[in-house]
Amino acid sequence: MEKKQFLYQLKLIPTLLDESNWTEKENEIVQQHFEALQNLQIEGKLIMAGRTLNMDPTGFGIVILELESEEEALTLMENDPAVKEGIMKATLYPYHVALIKN
Repeated sequence: MEKKQFLYQLKLIPTLLDESNWTEKENEIVQQHFEALQNLQIEGKLIMAGRTLNMDPTGFGIVILELESEEEALTLMENDPAVKEGIMKATLYPYHVALIKN
């Protein structure tokens, strides 16, 4: 079966755009989020992940995955610790990487 690509966009909840609202709890969730993405990379499912560096409403992160199905992509997105713990909202899109650095 040919694998499909998906992108999910992440946006911090508005209260966390103010860095003074962050606690150890949010930092721990972001660490778990990063570790989950590292595991997807090890499993060969993650193409790339990153974020914009601005802390305002236009900022966002993206995760690009290569998977068997949209259902798998949705499950992984919903189980991302940042999404599951409610500090980020996520939206899933079918995606296709057209060009990538070697």
